[in-house]
Amino acid sequence: MAGEVRDVTRRLGLEVGLFLIGFVALYWKVLVELVGAWENDGNYSHGFLIAPIAIYLAWERKAELVALRRTPGNSGLLLVLAGIALLTAGTLGAELFLTRVSIIPVVAGAIVFLFGWSHLRLLTFPIGFLVLMVPLPAIIFNQIAFPLQLLASQFGEVSLSALGIPVLREGNVINLAYTRLEVVEACSGIRSLVSLITLGIVYGYFVDQRLSVRLIIVASTIPVAIIANGLRIAGTGLAAQYYGPSVAEGFFHTFSGWVVFVVAFAAIFGVRAITVALFNLASRHTSGSATA
Repeated sequence: MAGEVRDVTRRLGLEVGLFLIGFVALYWKVLVELVGAWENDGNYSHGFLIAPIAIYLAWERKAELVALRRTPGNSGLLLVLAGIALLTAGTLGAELFLTRVSIIPVVAGAIVFLFGWSHLRLLTFPIGFLVLMVPLPAIIFNQIAFPLQLLASQFGEVSLSALGIPVLREGNVINLAYTRLEVVEACSGIRSLVSLITLGIVYGYFVDQRLSVRLIIVASTIPVAIIANGLRIAGTGLAAQYYGPSVAEGFFHTFSGWVVFVVAFAAIFGVRAITVALFNLASRHTSGSATA
């Protein structure tokens, strides 16, 4: 009996090893370019954290995975072939998004082929989380970034006007008495938005088991990121008005970005606390009504 278990374990280890070798051989160039995108594009620097977090989320389910009966399914090969088809289409069409996102069905299909659908269901969240490591297609990114630029500019204009500072906005350019600020793509807030959504997903997953609370936490990251970036623009305009345009660049610009991001993440903590308090209040009210 022990010998059979060793043989099964050895065979499974060999199968997993062969898959990893084939995966690396097939995706080596894609992975190198993907890491390069994380390194060179600040909007996706969080990509370095996604795979380690996904691996941890999978490891967290280790006991449940071991308890499941292994039922390998050949249908997993269909998912693998679908992923390879995406990879081929992306390579032929020079579409980086397709080549990168094809990793997801290939990994999912391999799990079904080696272990079974029950294992894939248990690993759905860790595997789905990997989508966050893939940069958006340029056409979609621009469709999001430009409206955020205008929204940040409008927020800055309204905030500065409310503080009594004369301001004239022309598109994404804010004209002050002694200087002008241009809200470029890097200041659109999309970087903090993507990072906050990622952190919101992770934070919501670990702090609360209720799906409704998790969804509220993740949804709140969008308005929080937009408001925080608008306040940053307004603060930069205020500093530039009184201390000169140089403060809108260099150290102050970078430092203010980090400060605003920390404040935004703290706001997510606040959203979670308020949500839980409201849920508990509603629960007590419902229980009281039922008792009465």
